[in-house]
Amino acid sequence: MSKKKKQPKKYLFEEVLSFLQHNSDKNFNYKQIGAAMEHNSDSERLELIEVLEGLKQQGFIRETEVGKFQCKDNKQFVNGIIDFTASGTAFVVVSEKDSDIFIPEKKTRDALNGDLVKVNIINRKSGKRQEGEVTEVIKRAKTDFVGTIQINPKFAFVIANNNKIHTDFFVKLDSIKGAKNGQKVLVRLKEWRPGDQNPTGEIVEVFGFPGEHKAEMNAIMAEYGLPEHFPEEIEKAAKNIPTEITEKEIAKRKDFRQVTTMTIDPHDAKDFDDALSLRKLDNGFWEVGVHIADVSHYLKPHTALDDEAVSRATSVYLVDRCIPMLPEVLSNFVCSLRPNEEKYCFAAVFELDNEAQIQNQWFGKTIINSNHRFAYEEVQKIIETEEGEYKDDILVLDKLAKKLRAERLRNGSIVFDKAEVKFNLDEAGNPTGVYFKTQQDAHKLIEDFMLLANRKVAEFLGKGNSDDKSSQQKKSNSENNLCVYRVHDTPNDEKMMELSNFVGRFGYQLNVGNKQKTAQSINKLLTDVKNKKEAGMIELLTVRSMPKAIYTTKNAGHYGLGFEYYTHFTSPIRRYPDVMVHRLLEAKLNHQKYSSKDELEQLCKHSSEMERTAAEAERASIKYKQVEFMEDKIGQIFKGVISGVTEWGIYVEIIENKCEGMIRSKNMTDDIYVYDEDNYRYVGRNRGKIYSLGDTVSIIVKRADLMKKQLDFGFAGDDGNGMKSEGRDDRNRNEKGRNNKGGDRNHYDKKNKGKKRRT
Repeated sequence: MSKKKKQPKKYLFEEVLSFLQHNSDKNFNYKQIGAAMEHNSDSERLELIEVLEGLKQQGFIRETEVGKFQCKDNKQFVNGIIDFTASGTAFVVVSEKDSDIFIPEKKTRDALNGDLVKVNIINRKSGKRQEGEVTEVIKRAKTDFVGTIQINPKFAFVIANNNKIHTDFFVKLDSIKGAKNGQKVLVRLKEWRPGDQNPTGEIVEVFGFPGEHKAEMNAIMAEYGLPEHFPEEIEKAAKNIPTEITEKEIAKRKDFRQVTTMTIDPHDAKDFDDALSLRKLDNGFWEVGVHIADVSHYLKPHTALDDEAVSRATSVYLVDRCIPMLPEVLSNFVCSLRPNEEKYCFAAVFELDNEAQIQNQWFGKTIINSNHRFAYEEVQKIIETEEGEYKDDILVLDKLAKKLRAERLRNGSIVFDKAEVKFNLDEAGNPTGVYFKTQQDAHKLIEDFMLLANRKVAEFLGKGNSDDKSSQQKKSNSENNLCVYRVHDTPNDEKMMELSNFVGRFGYQLNVGNKQKTAQSINKLLTDVKNKKEAGMIELLTVRSMPKAIYTTKNAGHYGLGFEYYTHFTSPIRRYPDVMVHRLLEAKLNHQKYSSKDELEQLCKHSSEMERTAAEAERASIKYKQVEFMEDKIGQIFKGVISGVTEWGIYVEIIENKCEGMIRSKNMTDDIYVYDEDNYRYVGRNRGKIYSLGDTVSIIVKRADLMKKQLDFGFAGDDGNGMKSEGRDDRNRNEKGRNNKGGDRNHYDKKNKGKKRRT
């Protein structure tokens, strides 16, 4: 029998301390510790005694009675949001200033992604990553999860769609609500008892089989907590709102019904919340009115209708539908600025000279009667041909907008002009084609006047009296000049340097100096990369180097636009912050108070969170349609651009339709490829073949996984059929994997009622 190698005291010190820390509610003598750690020889026991004495002297442990030791209660607890990785480990985010705490897979307890948890920090040593263990789930982020049900003879499991949920939900057969094996369902967490490997759930909704349009869209809505319908009482409340235009109300407003007014929107828009009026004044200036639907006239604070709008906070636009913030009677009819109908508005009216310089401005309530409803395409044609109905008005507005735009760019506004992917859908919701929505002069015309209104309303609300010096007066000004700002903070210097170093590899320069010079340099970069193979990738990395825009009552300016003051005033039909701004503006004009800063800040935080949720849901629906669109193109070859390089593979975006898929590194078997992280590329060790970010490549579509919303590609080869041998082998392996999917779930474990943690 071989003699056990003697362990150095340094490591024994750490091992004994770790043992006592993980059994902190008990005390032990050296013999018990030795037995637990398999250190039973006389020499090892002597070492244990020395180590215990040393730990006691250094204050790590205490001697509870003669010869018995216990770890001191030196736990450090913090609360934070847990964010799981795909591998099962997690990080707990405590605050923006503090470093995230790493949680090993086996120490996540019963936490689920997004939960507010209590963490015991185990490793606090300098120079090492902070590590902890979850001790308690304080608050669940959500209790409803979308997944696929697998039914066995005695029980069922739901496998969550989200790859950050690392447990399956055990469901009794009397709680499956008629679901069939393999269908998409919504499972509700009932309990997760201590000692159980899996939580217990019940099915609350059955969506249908994967791949069915209705099932997939409803599943996406449920995944992100988006409501399918308005409650009946909310619809009823909306229909009971008085909507008639009265002479009494008209008398309180500026009358623009005889002034040329128009709306310009997408051709399929149903809610029109902004209109432009134009007339030449006797003083030679142009009067441009930015008229916004007066939603706050109908939507009163703290009513059931308002509470519902607060809860939704924003309209959500999936590929096949709009989930509105307001019921249809308001969003598409009463508040919508439809042509040849009298409508109440809240307006920002500007007197502009021929150089688009503001000579005068006015904010207040108006009544309008829109003369014409334009689609962007119609306005673009008028701008290009100088022919068409209301051409004189449109050409003047276009000229003024271009002057405003030029000044904005000079002052440091950054222009991101990335095309949006849109789908043509048939009656069943299946994608029949892809097209791209790009910004043309017609879009920019509207955008520039909306930006002007948003900026000037923010200045009007937020600027206090600079002559008031007393602290009491400053506090009073703070309360009197409340505003809900749309804030975009200055980019992190480190991220800007990383971006500068990266684009430098492609021969571009980024001037990372003051705010204005950096912004101008970014604009030049975005202009220089137009129509280059690396354009999409550099535009994406530039966006990612910027902080996220949020709503807040604390003004920090809008870096991306180059504005010191900025808000959202122009879309109250689809954004709740705009409703708040309307109320704040009306209160200020009437020398009244609408709300407190604390209440507004809470609403801002909620609105920012809902905006992020909406964006994620929209991306999920687009990704699903992209995969569905490519489903019948297996084996076809396309030209693409390498859009991402990671240690697990290469992302490629197809040029003609913007669909993105992955070529997994494990399937690149024609050479031994080395991942070069610093230069965003893979290098073939034997043949020297290099795949770099931004390269144009030929790919073959290998698999379209609708359940995971993933596309698998392979590099197209030169063997006459467009696929290398590793592509064929991998497709066979994938097919085999699909046929065997879920086979490990046929095992029934009596102790855990068939429950088995997913691996």
